[in-house]
Amino acid sequence: AGTSVVANDDGSPSLTRLGAIVEQIAELNHAGVEVMFVSSGSVGMGKNLLRKQARLNMSFKDLHNNPSAFHPQPQGQAANAAGLTASTSINDLLQANKHVETSAAKSYASAGQFELMSLYQSLMSPKGVTASQMLLTQADFADEAHLKNLTFAIERLLSLGIVPIINENDAVSVAELPYTPKFTDNDSLAGLVARTFGAEVLVLLTDVDGVFDKPPSMPGAKIIPFWHTESTVEIGAKSSLGRGGMSAKIEAAKNAVLPGSSCTACIVAAGSDLNVIRSILGREYRPEFGKPKGTMFVTPGSDLEKQAIEDSVISMDDDTSCGDAARELAQAARQEARKLQAMPFEVRQNILNAVADAIVQRKDEILKANQIDLDEAQRNKLDGQLLKRLKLTDEKIATLEMGVRQLANMPDCLGVIQKKRELADGLEVSLTTVPIGVLLIIFESRPDSFPQIASLALASGNGLILKGGKEAINSNTMLHTVIGDAIESGSNNAISRDIVALVTSRGQIKDLLGLDDVIDLVIPRGSNSLVSYIKKNTRIPVLGHADGVCHVYVDSSADAEDAAKIAVDAKTDYPSACNAMETLLLHRDTLESGVALTVLQALRSAGVRCLGGPEAMKAGLSDVATDVTKCEYGDLTCLVEVVDDMDKAIDWIHANGSGHTEAIVCSEDSPVGEEFLRKVDAACVFKNASNRFADGYRLGLGAEVGISTGRIHARGPVGVEGLLTTKWQLRSKGGIAYAAEFAGADATRKYTHREL
Repeated sequence: AGTSVVANDDGSPSLTRLGAIVEQIAELNHAGVEVMFVSSGSVGMGKNLLRKQARLNMSFKDLHNNPSAFHPQPQGQAANAAGLTASTSINDLLQANKHVETSAAKSYASAGQFELMSLYQSLMSPKGVTASQMLLTQADFADEAHLKNLTFAIERLLSLGIVPIINENDAVSVAELPYTPKFTDNDSLAGLVARTFGAEVLVLLTDVDGVFDKPPSMPGAKIIPFWHTESTVEIGAKSSLGRGGMSAKIEAAKNAVLPGSSCTACIVAAGSDLNVIRSILGREYRPEFGKPKGTMFVTPGSDLEKQAIEDSVISMDDDTSCGDAARELAQAARQEARKLQAMPFEVRQNILNAVADAIVQRKDEILKANQIDLDEAQRNKLDGQLLKRLKLTDEKIATLEMGVRQLANMPDCLGVIQKKRELADGLEVSLTTVPIGVLLIIFESRPDSFPQIASLALASGNGLILKGGKEAINSNTMLHTVIGDAIESGSNNAISRDIVALVTSRGQIKDLLGLDDVIDLVIPRGSNSLVSYIKKNTRIPVLGHADGVCHVYVDSSADAEDAAKIAVDAKTDYPSACNAMETLLLHRDTLESGVALTVLQALRSAGVRCLGGPEAMKAGLSDVATDVTKCEYGDLTCLVEVVDDMDKAIDWIHANGSGHTEAIVCSEDSPVGEEFLRKVDAACVFKNASNRFADGYRLGLGAEVGISTGRIHARGPVGVEGLLTTKWQLRSKGGIAYAAEFAGADATRKYTHREL
């Protein structure tokens, strides 16, 4: 708790806020939660105490000569080693001279610590909480022996249910000493305490609701619910109390959650909210506490960060309502899609070829915009795998062009008759393909997804609303411009660019998810948390997959070299892709034949870290055991396990897979290959082929909007066919038809129901 929280403007303690903090700490303490409390306020309390004492000790002469009691030191007056004159009274501690101020602050702290602890004791004792005081200096963290003793003391106190109240020992601290680690205020001290003594969560209380994008007093200032590498803030003036400020809290929070720290989350929130600690650290959410509090910092690269980033795409904390604009966006896309559907197939072909031409002709513009995103991502130290996804290259551009042209050269997918039946003489019904309508697609940082998804929508006559990752905003904006220009030029302005809309506001996403009357399908491309969130917060049908936990099973009949090539390709071709191999299953006989050793050597030579399952550890195939049997690593890590036969491999896949893509490596003439294809329940099942073939372009679909692991409508890579639905068309020849003709004993017509 910072000085601005524990103290009022005049330096006196805020009994309201301190009482609420103590009450919430007591609740955590009684629930068995170990709490360390880093508190400011001693200097402010000490200053008030010494001012009061100064007035009590003043003589009549002091009053006569200095009614204000706070006079500056006369120029040229000699000072002693402490910076005070020989005739110093207690009032001289308040001199404006910098050295005197430093000495005064140490005196304030010395007097204020006793007052502060007395106050906490009086507040905590009635709540049944035992507290202890810990006054620390930088030397306590820098000296190994000091730190060892300090750690033991902290752990001992916590084990006994005692709350350590920690503060810097301002009376003796010397900030200029070159200690590492170093803290300069209680915010940085709190971060150091959390990291050093194994805290899981750090809560920094301040005088505003959290971290804002600009000073909270400025018009339009918005709180940042989740701090990540792209977050930028404009820091205003700090509180007149204490030494920290918001910049100090941001640095303390970032340092607390550095990789390797047990502290995985830090929340900067308002100490004026008397329920803030309950709402953040409570075991369950309570609606009466309102919206989530403060700004959260998490360990970079952690699963928590991934979840927070994805959730922030559709964060409900953005109060900006774009309801009317969102509806207009969707309605415009539907209007243009209906116009396109009614036009000849050649119009869609011309548009697609124009898009392919534009991608190549304006490649330099696209790559220049992408470089801006890459530079920003590198400055923000974006994860390496995400950076790889973000980067556009000449090769990727060429692949995109080929995919779009492949779609343009495919037969018309609309109006295809799937069924035709004669109901009666002169009455025929047909089932034909039509577009779904308007698609809302939320995708990750890959800007190359934009042209693929847009081309599929255009080929199938659908309207499209796209939301890409913030890290690719410049790339996506340029691609939207290029594709929009191509749509209008390719259709001779018959179709507006409104058929493909780009969304950049989280508020728009929130509103779009509620437009089930004008948006027909949502396709989220992201993790389980993103897909689950969207399913829970919309009535629009959702198509997509959550996890990509894919397996390669090496049968006893497999050739060692073939198995090694497939395993290495499935894992290393694109480790972060959803169709990358995450688990390698080895038939037990491959341990004796040497196949297992060959495959593992090939993986390790390719830089893959192989974790061992229970049976693999027994067989000595790995030095590191896995903690889980189902995990989408997304990097050069995989799980290795040994199974007795193909049926055991299938059981493992069904128990630990995600129904995405599964592969078997076996001899061509072995019956287990076809049996594996038949028995495994997944969207894609391959024999003697890498999992990486589970891709719309590779499977000849031209492109894909995503991969679906659901069982309704579409499954596997979703290309043009997955973006279509059907309608029944009934035609009467030789006159009209009405149902009464076929009813009753006097029916004049009879059903034939003959397939045509």
